[in-house]
Amino acid sequence: MKTTSRIMTAQDIYNDITSHIKKSSYRASEWYAGITKNVEQRLFNDHNVSKENGWWIHRSANTSNDARMVEEALLKWGCDGGVGGGDDAIYIYAYLKTANTRR
Repeated sequence: MKTTSRIMTAQDIYNDITSHIKKSSYRASEWYAGITKNVEQRLFNDHNVSKENGWWIHRSANTSNDARMVEEALLKWGCDGGVGGGDDAIYIYAYLKTANTRR
């Protein structure tokens, strides 16, 4: 996973995540996208994504509103998931659904 230190706009985050998904050769519908305030807990514990071997990505938004906008755009693009999350959720994440992951 690539990391970045620059401030990313909601559009930058959307572009990064959709580009990552396209590189996987799997359809968007085979990916789950969401927002959270604790990305490590959500991805690797709650969803049981493999940190070492799974296809996943996450980015930090400037505000929870930006995070929600990106989440909604990813869902409209075709990712699985649902709107929600807490008021202070600024992390947007996506992962490839497998037999081992949990929605």
